[in-house]
Amino acid sequence: MTETIFAQNAYLSLPSRAIVGLALALGAAGLARRAGSLERGGGGFVAATVCGTLCVIGGWSWSALLILYFGAATALSRFREEEKGARTRGVVSKGGERDAAQVVANGGIFSLAAALTAILPAPYIAWGAVGALAAASADTWATEVGVWLGGRPRSIITGTNVRPGESGGVTFAGLMGSVAGAGWVALAAMLLGFQRGLGIASMVAGFGGAIVDSVVGATIQERRRCDVCDEPTEQALHLCGSATRRVGGIAWVNNDVVNLISTFAGFLLGLFVYYIVGRSGSWGGWWGEGGGAIG
Repeated sequence: MTETIFAQNAYLSLPSRAIVGLALALGAAGLARRAGSLERGGGGFVAATVCGTLCVIGGWSWSALLILYFGAATALSRFREEEKGARTRGVVSKGGERDAAQVVANGGIFSLAAALTAILPAPYIAWGAVGALAAASADTWATEVGVWLGGRPRSIITGTNVRPGESGGVTFAGLMGSVAGAGWVALAAMLLGFQRGLGIASMVAGFGGAIVDSVVGATIQERRRCDVCDEPTEQALHLCGSATRRVGGIAWVNNDVVNLISTFAGFLLGLFVYYIVGRSGSWGGWWGEGGGAIG
């Protein structure tokens, strides 16, 4: 890789890019908070600002890719929001407004890797970064589509029925949603001029990361139960007002930790695709190192 996406704003020094990125990220995060996509407190706003600044340091197309991911995820979350909320009420612990932990879990690894390409212009970092974002997108789309269309989910480990929104549950519609979510990042990356092979890496890393999310959610994520309602939940204080008790999993492994593991898995899968297929130059020019923003 002889160029990086950083070449698009190479006329700015690194400190200048940080300043410009901070200003733009502050504005974008402010608009997102006003639109109800970020929590009203300062945590989500600060985390989004930091992620946005890091992406601008890496290059404009990294920022555009993050915005396209976030915009699609927000729109999908808002679609039939009340209907989906009714199905998962009492199970999930957080709503549609993203807090700091959610922002970092979904976009932190991507943003750090994007900024790193400005310092270390190595192709594998770019492939890992796109893989991390594809995993976040695939997981979000799987959840939203699965809750909307999927019917009764089954545990990815045991195959038993679980409640909609319960971690580790999968449906066919949700799995197809994860493919679509990974595909959205792949399409956005190609439209932004990223190296073509990154589109395939996005599909592999995105779907794989979403599967990792479900497996980790079904095995080591903290599981709680409300004894009053006799229902599984992620909430420490159930919808009914009763305190819940932990019945399995690791206490500190909540949904945000699972999402972070998922995006890290996407990053590693992006590296895997690069080293196994992309680096070898297989499939001719499709995987070649020339052209494009990350070519």
